[in-house]
Amino acid sequence: MDAGRRSPHRYGRAPQKVRTLVSPGTAKTSSHTMKNEQKLHIAIIPDGNRRWAKTHALHPWDGHKKAIENFRLLTEWCHDDPRVSVLTIWCFSTENWKRDKREVDMLMQLLEVHLQKERALLEKNNTRFVHSGRKDRIPAQLAKLIEDVEEESKNRTASTLHLAIDYGGKDELLRAMQKMATSERANERTNNTIAENIFCSFLDHPELPDIDLIVRTSGEKRTSNFFLWQSAYSEWSFVEKKFPDFTAEDLANEVDAFMTRSRRFGG
Repeated sequence: MDAGRRSPHRYGRAPQKVRTLVSPGTAKTSSHTMKNEQKLHIAIIPDGNRRWAKTHALHPWDGHKKAIENFRLLTEWCHDDPRVSVLTIWCFSTENWKRDKREVDMLMQLLEVHLQKERALLEKNNTRFVHSGRKDRIPAQLAKLIEDVEEESKNRTASTLHLAIDYGGKDELLRAMQKMATSERANERTNNTIAENIFCSFLDHPELPDIDLIVRTSGEKRTSNFFLWQSAYSEWSFVEKKFPDFTAEDLANEVDAFMTRSRRFGG
């Protein structure tokens, strides 16, 4: 790190390494016992792709392409790390439709190509794939591919890759309430109160655990409508690096730091 440069870790310094990083697909071993054998749900907000491209005098397309390449490296690392069971990546928000149509079309094309390429790796790693967000506004071909990969991977158990595409936290809650309003389960009330587990059953993926750690790149310190229900007790880490420069080693450092935290869940 350059002299005088601020540490990219929210916790003040990079934690001591407890894991040796190796090439994707190679198992890694820990130098200590996992804390309570905890299986983590890690989420990433991959911010800074366009700014990275501008800094390198490249087209925004190149920033997004580099980000997509990073998805695979981080997915492989999470699969190989025994502490992580679910990786969530926010690929496209409900607000991203405000961007230039050419950029939106490019992003959808990149996501389709990426997911198609990932099918073999997901099968090899026994990884389940799930999608959160709306399927009615994205290109029909991408929506069909998402459905196909979800279906073919639904019984895999080693890990879960969870991509949020056309996703917003408010939108998910609104859709959940709309589904609940037309469901017979809406009548399952106690003292005119709907139980939390009933409401949760209408979220996009109620079977997934709540998010433990959210990492947002590029130094932005905002929650930005990201999984509002599932992040109620999440730990947040705001990393200075823009996402195309964010490495598996950086993610390892963030997870290591998270494991030192004492979480009280509001207590």
